[in-house]
Amino acid sequence: MRQLRRGTSAQASRFSLDSSAAIESHLDRIHVGDSIPILAGMPPASVDVVFADPPYNLQLEGALKRPDESVVDAVDDDWDKFASFEAYDAFTRAWLLAAKRVMKPTATLWVIGSYHNIFRVGAALQDLGFWILNDVVWRKTNPMPNFRGTRFQNAHETLIWAARDKSAKGYTFNYEALKAGNEDTQVRSDWTIPLCTGAERLKDAHGRKLHPTQKPEALLARVLLSSSKPGDVVLDPFFGSGTTGAVAKRLGRRFVGIERDAGYAAAAEARIDAVTPLPEASLAPFATKRDAPRVAFSALIERGLLQPGATLTDKDGDCEVLVRADGTVEFGKVVGSIHRIGALVQGAEACNGWTFWHYADGGRLRAIDHLRAIVRQELAA
Repeated sequence: MRQLRRGTSAQASRFSLDSSAAIESHLDRIHVGDSIPILAGMPPASVDVVFADPPYNLQLEGALKRPDESVVDAVDDDWDKFASFEAYDAFTRAWLLAAKRVMKPTATLWVIGSYHNIFRVGAALQDLGFWILNDVVWRKTNPMPNFRGTRFQNAHETLIWAARDKSAKGYTFNYEALKAGNEDTQVRSDWTIPLCTGAERLKDAHGRKLHPTQKPEALLARVLLSSSKPGDVVLDPFFGSGTTGAVAKRLGRRFVGIERDAGYAAAAEARIDAVTPLPEASLAPFATKRDAPRVAFSALIERGLLQPGATLTDKDGDCEVLVRADGTVEFGKVVGSIHRIGALVQGAEACNGWTFWHYADGGRLRAIDHLRAIVRQELAA
């Protein structure tokens, strides 16, 4: 399905902007090599979302042991070690600039980290002109204990969500869908999600966890469902065990993965190959009222859903207006739109007439917005 590719050299020529094959040749593949030269070989302004899980620079000094002297399987890989904070800052600025170049003007970037690095990353983001939209706290339900008992248990990580620049307009935030899926309540910036465990955790030939910092699919699903649409291109410059690619494929997104460790890349490829995308119907964008086709009040009369001469009332039946043939309503000697007359009878500056005015439907009053929904269904058919 996909080919593992060695990283493009830093001197490699860049693809032309008008070549449709430029980004297509990168999609749904894991590119093996360092992120910065591979990003340099991608066309600019070609990705919709970046999710980055960079090295945390944990600065571990010696083996981490439990009270019984057994050694904790902590992150002690060479890829997480830097000579100094200055070296880590230089690395951070370099990959952020490379990622920014391939982001569309409407793209956003997510980066995750711990207290060891996230504040340095945040400062770099602001220095480079990114515009921070949110910081999100990932609260782990099953965090690792603090074995030394010298600090609070570290039970969370932080994600920063940022637009490409301060003036960015039109970035994706699926607010209405998130709210509807959260019992009609706004989704907060603290997410309670367990660590990656059990069958989801990739294992090596000896039954040990393959990657020390594998992120849970639930975390990536929330990231992509909140800030991307089906068909969008998701870039992960530190691909690791492939969680971003697996979730992107399942949710109908395209992905570009970059990973310098060929072993991790091979395991991620096998993992993604086993993923079955969800049915397209279950991934269709949430239809909001703002996206729905505009319907004029007169359309209800033209379609015979309301008759000229009918009366509308407020929800309590306290005030009444007459429906006119031209799509206006009459209150006493005043004629106007459903919105203007609705505001007039309330003594208000504005009114949503679709929800204020009601018609008699059998033995109950129903908002005329119900009739508008019928017309919209006809238009969508």
